[in-house]
Amino acid sequence: MKLYSYFRSSASYRVRIALHWKELQFEYLPVQIRSGEQDSPTYRWVNPMGHVPALDHDGFLIAESMAIIEYVDSVFTAKPLFPIAPRDRATVVQICELINSGIQPLQNLKVQKLLEGRFKMSKPDSDAFVHHWIEDGLRNLEKLLERTAGEFCFGDTVTAAECFLVPQCLTARRFAVEVDQFPLISRVNARAIKLEAFTKAQPEQQPDFSPALRQQV
Repeated sequence: MKLYSYFRSSASYRVRIALHWKELQFEYLPVQIRSGEQDSPTYRWVNPMGHVPALDHDGFLIAESMAIIEYVDSVFTAKPLFPIAPRDRATVVQICELINSGIQPLQNLKVQKLLEGRFKMSKPDSDAFVHHWIEDGLRNLEKLLERTAGEFCFGDTVTAAECFLVPQCLTARRFAVEVDQFPLISRVNARAIKLEAFTKAQPEQQPDFSPALRQQV
């Protein structure tokens, strides 16, 4: 199993959490997003969209974090990340997708580059754009968790929802969003990051981690 990843990519972070939660061994293949390696013909063959992460499992290539996590959870059934009951599973997917499709695309590096390049937006203004949509998304997520949360996002068991929530909280802080204003999100995040799988998946634990980029947005 090989994982194409970038240490600070929130989508890659999600998959790293899932793989460590499942206690799976994998080879880490860094893709240097800042230098544009994701646009190379070699990587575009792996994932035509050019996004990280991508997973190679015995020659089967699959990209997009939700697809990867669902695949891994289906193949390796121990320590499941999605409930079996259809309504419960749909609820967990809803939480994941609120982050995956409702927040994350608007904070993507390529969106920032477009805003600052083609549309001549200043860096502070593009940061403010991202800040607005992260905060708005987390505010709506907090309302959803009022219906679903226990110790974690969905009841008292770790699910795929935490794989999405924890990286999003880290990115939120990079863009100066006060996560503590959302008590349920903050509580779940604080519990999850103490778990071994989440600790191993942290950006600073990855082989391509760059301290020079730690504070850069």
